Amino acid sequence: MNEHAWNLADLRKPWNGVKVMSTFACGGGSTMGYKRAGCEVIAANDIDPEMAWHYKRNHNPRHYFLCPIRDLLTADLPEELFGIDIFDGSPPCSTFSMAGSREDAWGKDKVFREGQAKQVLSDLFFDWIAMVGRLKPRVAIAENVKGMLIGNAKGYTRMVVQELDRIGYRTQVFLVNAADCGVPQRRERVFFVCARKDLNLQPLALAPKSRWVSAGEATSDLQALTAAELADTAPTETDIKFWHATAQGRGYDDACRVIMGKASFFAHRKLAQGFPSDTLTSQPHTFTHWAECRRLTLREWKRLGSFPDDYIAKSDKIGKYMIGMSVPPKMTEQVARAVCSQWFGVNYGATE
Repeated sequence: MNEHAWNLADLRKPWNGVKVMSTFACGGGSTMGYKRAGCEVIAANDIDPEMAWHYKRNHNPRHYFLCPIRDLLTADLPEELFGIDIFDGSPPCSTFSMAGSREDAWGKDKVFREGQAKQVLSDLFFDWIAMVGRLKPRVAIAENVKGMLIGNAKGYTRMVVQELDRIGYRTQVFLVNAADCGVPQRRERVFFVCARKDLNLQPLALAPKSRWVSAGEATSDLQALTAAELADTAPTETDIKFWHATAQGRGYDDACRVIMGKASFFAHRKLAQGFPSDTLTSQPHTFTHWAECRRLTLREWKRLGSFPDDYIAKSDKIGKYMIGMSVPPKMTEQVARAVCSQWFGVNYGATE
């Protein structure tokens, strides 16, 4: 069996005594990372009804709040959430993403996905911090994009750290690559790991150095495509025109120079079999297979995102979107293990 294949059904029951609440939970990428680390995720929140369906279907949480996080500031919440061990969140990041509009979108209402309510995305991190202030967890962990450490966004990041300090939390900021966590995907993300000051915890050491896993290795045992998958991943005219002239691990813009004699921007990329995937996004149609002129299947997308094979999605399209938007489970697992072992005294060596 491929060592990179796993199933939710095979996970042990929570065993380390650490309880977690996940906000901006999407389909549960972070939740699965905490579960893999032995934690119990007892509550979750998201604004998107589609994500809520997937989260509930796959994780059956004790408490789920389908609402803007700001509504939780005045909501009647279960007592067990106050003083919880870990309060986790991934505030939407497109205003800081290297692929997004960055500073031009700060302070503006935006619909993050069709069907959602409009929100000022650059305010959501501070709504999350306000919830930290209300619940007073032992540890708060927020994940966001690398763009928060670049350009004018560095000033925003300083304000985040200052506000966390004001409400009683010491914050460490880590830049982590998912590939260093054993995920077959190069995906750099910033983690804000915040310890409540009154606990007097020592600084956290977080520097994952797992072996890099290639896209080819992670998907090597998958069976031949079904008829439905063949139809879903059929190449477009653009793929057919440029795929054969594009080297593995490169974008179609290279082939455009060869075929048309001029530069042109294409978001499409042909993945490399011998390297981790490029960063998965909410637009899976932009990635093509390394050996076959076609798009990637949901089964392949799961492996590249370190999602379990048995994760249930309403459709391949929604499943790929969700994985592209999620923190890879194995990435969160490494952060959770560091926190649980160094700050909560969990002994992983004695249980594995």
